[in-house]
Amino acid sequence: MADQDEHLTPTSPSYSPTTQDQESSSAASDSINSSHERSQIPHLGPSIGSPSSSVDVHSRAGHERHERGFVQPASYLHLRRRGLSQPMAPAQPERPVDVEEQMGLRAIRNFLKVRTSYDVLPLSFRLIVFDTSLSVKESLNILIQNGIVSAPLWDSSTSTFAGLLTTSDYINVIQYYFQNPATLDRIDQFRLNSLREVEKALGVAPPETISIDPERPLYEACRRMLSSRARRIPLVSNDSQTDRSLVVSVVTQYRILKFVAVNVGETQNLRKPLKEIRLGTYRDIVTASMDTPVIEVIHKLVERSISSVPIVNSEGIVYNVFEAVDVITLIKGGVYDDLNLSVGEALRKRSPDFPGIYTCSVNDGLDTIFDTIRKSRVHRLIVVDDHFRLIGVLTLSDILQYILLEGEQDEW
Repeated sequence: MADQDEHLTPTSPSYSPTTQDQESSSAASDSINSSHERSQIPHLGPSIGSPSSSVDVHSRAGHERHERGFVQPASYLHLRRRGLSQPMAPAQPERPVDVEEQMGLRAIRNFLKVRTSYDVLPLSFRLIVFDTSLSVKESLNILIQNGIVSAPLWDSSTSTFAGLLTTSDYINVIQYYFQNPATLDRIDQFRLNSLREVEKALGVAPPETISIDPERPLYEACRRMLSSRARRIPLVSNDSQTDRSLVVSVVTQYRILKFVAVNVGETQNLRKPLKEIRLGTYRDIVTASMDTPVIEVIHKLVERSISSVPIVNSEGIVYNVFEAVDVITLIKGGVYDDLNLSVGEALRKRSPDFPGIYTCSVNDGLDTIFDTIRKSRVHRLIVVDDHFRLIGVLTLSDILQYILLEGEQDEW
């Protein structure tokens, strides 16, 4: 396998393999200080299955953005008739759990500021870069053959980085052609360099073409991801000899959080429960049933700009989660008939090695969630009650925003 210093750019209108799928390498490559890694193994909960398909559900203690309640100044200031104010009441001492939480967050931020984006990459990896002249069908087949869900784009006409191709782009194409059925027979000829036209026709905001130099601090990469709502960020360097860009790799939120979980022991300080830090989404959650047509779920993914939809029964019990990446499996080979299947039928087409869905409760803290991230490939957690009824959804974006911004002044 190629060494990580080997960075190749596309030279033909197909694709160019360079070096890693960073999320498939061993956990050992994530560790830069093995003394920080805890040996605790998270408890795995019971398996839950739907009537038509079963899935392992690992119960996990663990989640959206922390919103501090705004206190009106009048609650502190008691104005006298002459306009003078009484002294402010002494502040209550911080609880030990609050002090530990802030110490943990501070340790994570300090770690992210002294590590570079390049440090996250394993010793060896694989990267596939697509030329923008490639057809949608060809790019889809390459993704499936290589077991990946995204790829950087390269414009060979200008020799420049052109953004990142993700499952959202394929979903947008599907949405466009279902709105314009007369053009469906031409979908195989559609080129990647026309994706922005599809987004404009659908009225959805195009993703920002963000990237970062691999030598920049990892903290900066995280902030850029948050500001653009991106779930991954390409590492793009500049060749000083040719003055051209070089696509080095792509770093995902999962890999960053796993890197933190392996190397920052202070994640065990983050014991405050999700319900207290108000982390996760608990209102207006988009759901579907096993009988919901896949195309309806796709519409919801596009309308809400989300990457997954919990699948529940009539009592709100979580059976599964339909993810944006499931769409890729359904349209492989350029066949779009499976989009008319029900969710239950579509989920049966998943790969046998699908890792299952991860759940947690509102009483869990980020300490146990980081344990889970360190041990397993987790992209979201479903918040459930004791009867596995849906309560909320915790995403990696929620966790990343909390560890970067909670209690911190805006530094940018």
